[in-house]
Amino acid sequence: MQTYKIYINDRPLILTEGNNILDFPAVPDAHLISLYQGNKRFLLNYVDALEKGGRFDAITLFYPDFEKMKADFQSLFIIIEAAGGCVFNQKGQLLVIYRRNSWDLPKGKIDTGETPDIAAIREVQEETGILNLSISHEISQTWHTYKQKNRILKRTYWYDMQTTDSHLTPQLEEDIEEARWVDPQEFLNEELYPKYGNIRDLVVTCLKMR
Repeated sequence: MQTYKIYINDRPLILTEGNNILDFPAVPDAHLISLYQGNKRFLLNYVDALEKGGRFDAITLFYPDFEKMKADFQSLFIIIEAAGGCVFNQKGQLLVIYRRNSWDLPKGKIDTGETPDIAAIREVQEETGILNLSISHEISQTWHTYKQKNRILKRTYWYDMQTTDSHLTPQLEEDIEEARWVDPQEFLNEELYPKYGNIRDLVVTCLKMR
């Protein structure tokens, strides 16, 4: 079953292939499961519900034609592409940054003409000052939305990276207050390291692949 998860105001909108609501397991009341009616204008109602918060913590929409639903959703946004890394040192510690009141992983926009893997290495170097980076494999891609003048849908390519370097210099001009090495399991502790849901999901996926 194909699934596409987008974080909106740190709440997941999940688009998935399906025909009948009875095919889905029971979920909490704050998680809405609904059939997509095939009209992309109505998708904005679900986007608005997650942007404003309140009743729903998550929404799952299902539809037999998954690719149509996904294309309809993406057509409502300007898509921006970025790349970043789950970077590990020789001790198995994970490189994290603190920016705008949240813990995060180093990442940034892909420049014109760059491939995602090259952009990921460049952004990690720029944001943390780390050198001697090598990519092991691609982990996954995450999606989240935000508003400027228009609605933006950001697609981020993530890579598992290693380094023999340890010296960190946070990029202050990008509002990065701190860069540090942490135990990856400790980083999943929300009380110690509050973070966005897509970052938490990514680290869990990364650790399962190692």
